[in-house]
Amino acid sequence: MPRLSRHFHREIIGLGFFKKTAHHAKLNVPALVQVAAIAIIMIRCVDVLMILNLLGWRGLLDFVQRSAQTWSLTLVFLGSLFLVFVEILCAFSVVKGRRWARWLYLATQMVATGYLWAASLGYGYPELFSIAGGSRREIFQALVMQKLPDLLVLFLLFVPAPSRRFFRLQ
Repeated sequence: MPRLSRHFHREIIGLGFFKKTAHHAKLNVPALVQVAAIAIIMIRCVDVLMILNLLGWRGLLDFVQRSAQTWSLTLVFLGSLFLVFVEILCAFSVVKGRRWARWLYLATQMVATGYLWAASLGYGYPELFSIAGGSRREIFQALVMQKLPDLLVLFLLFVPAPSRRFFRLQ
């Protein structure tokens, strides 16, 4: 009988049940971070759907053709697509606790807001990437209203204590 228990004990230890491992438990993703990641993806999907609704298929094809006419327009178009893909990458990386992802998302929002502001004041093209308004104040108010969901996402990623702790401990 003692021989059987010794054999059983060796098998259990051999399987690694009682070995000390270097693995650490991962912190659960806070609900606020999950909501922010889902919001990033949903905001971008709704943006694409709204553009499709505004332009229609014919207008979208015309827009792509017009964007391919000059190098500067092509760069703006490809840059905007790249920005959307980077934002979606940030959403998936934020859930994994990657600190760089929330900072990169902040940078993408600064670039997008800066370009939208400049294009609305007449320093950029095409019209799709600008906000109509009679004065700078009207344009600024419309820009803030348009960027409000993104500001809320940034708030969820940077301000609440559980979000900050999650990124600090990952």
